[in-house]
Amino acid sequence: MDGQLILLLLVIALGLGFEFVNGFHDAANAIATIVATRVLSPRVAVLMAGGLNLLGALSGTAVATTVGKGLVDSAAITLGTVAVALLAAIVWDLATWYFGLPSSSSHALLFGTMGAAVATAGPGVIIPQGLATVSLGIVYSPVIGMVGGALIMLIIIWVFRRTHADTISKIFGRAQLLSSAYMAFSHGSNDGQKTMGILSLALLTASAPGTPFQVPFWVIVACATAMGCGTAMGGWRIIKTVGFGMVQLRPVNGFAAETAAGTVIEVATRLGVPISTTHAISGAIIGVGALRGAKRVRWGAVAEIVTAWVLTIPGCFAIGWVLMMAVQRVFGAI
Repeated sequence: MDGQLILLLLVIALGLGFEFVNGFHDAANAIATIVATRVLSPRVAVLMAGGLNLLGALSGTAVATTVGKGLVDSAAITLGTVAVALLAAIVWDLATWYFGLPSSSSHALLFGTMGAAVATAGPGVIIPQGLATVSLGIVYSPVIGMVGGALIMLIIIWVFRRTHADTISKIFGRAQLLSSAYMAFSHGSNDGQKTMGILSLALLTASAPGTPFQVPFWVIVACATAMGCGTAMGGWRIIKTVGFGMVQLRPVNGFAAETAAGTVIEVATRLGVPISTTHAISGAIIGVGALRGAKRVRWGAVAEIVTAWVLTIPGCFAIGWVLMMAVQRVFGAI
């Protein structure tokens, strides 16, 4: 079998492996709040999220196009570059999952790709506009999620100001089923597309010069299925951190946070902006919690999460760069 074909099959296997890991690593994004409020059991919640992650990942390719053709110069990288990028992201995700840290799988993949690409072809391989788009999502998704969560919570407080607390809990216990489903769908729609973009980039790299970028249907289905299966496996370590570690949540708080985060993610997805679902939901939870008083937020846990966010960028870039340099030293240009 041709060496390039073997390498391409390895890239596809790593891509689907990353998507599976992404599913159980980021399952907390979709279901942490509904588990924390005890509206659903963890088992039912992860199964629901797995199905809706799959549907969300099938819903478009705008983010996949941004990642696949707008982040690094496809003509300057190799299949080996893509394989190393995926491996770097998997290593980071498994390490942060082990320690229960809700880091961004999205940025692990994106910055792992940039690190491997720079090791392959130098800093000029990075497309400035793509880097700016990614940076936009890093900065604004948690902030907008925080403001959106607080705003939705304020509206609910005003609309239900004369309603008994028990009645509010019953209403939003049911409503949270919808908001959690919305969050799971939006998570799949944005996160699922990033690996589609990377695999499509690998296929383009292995194609003849002049081949246009496209996201094949089989890539969409394979990535969506892998993410759905991964989510169905759950990620209890991170669910505990997101759902219980930052703020004590009630159904009404969970509804507000999920609705805000899901909307931020959906808007970004349709605009083709790859953002972190982890950042969006964590920001929304902090916004909802802070509205009840700054003392209600466990700022120590928040600081640990933010530290993981910050370390993801240089950490994954460095892992991608070091692994690619090592691969080139051992195997040459692949």
